[in-house]
Amino acid sequence: MKPKAETKKTTDAVAILDRMAGESPELRRLTEEARVNAAVAQLIYEARNKAGLSQAELAERIGTKQSVISRLEDADYEGHSLNMLHRIATALGQCVEIRFLAPQKAARGRRSNVAILEPVT
Repeated sequence: MKPKAETKKTTDAVAILDRMAGESPELRRLTEEARVNAAVAQLIYEARNKAGLSQAELAERIGTKQSVISRLEDADYEGHSLNMLHRIATALGQCVEIRFLAPQKAARGRRSNVAILEPVT
């Protein structure tokens, strides 16, 4: 029986999820989807706050309800649409940029076909 390899302790949630997923393609896919959903939610939250708007104020600008903005800013929400992202960006004086990129070597040593989402300054 092989001795269990020691792993470095971490509090990084993504690193912990990667370890739990191991080599399972399905778990890796789900982890990546969750990461992207959380990143989109964070982008919306940060852009709204940078504009100095409440959820209700942003909702009014795009013709929806505050509860919709709250849901869009929830990391667990899986229904982000390009149309809604465009409406939000326009209301905040920004634009949405979508690009297809060649897979890059991810920081954790695995390949990813999902671009890192980050706010444009």
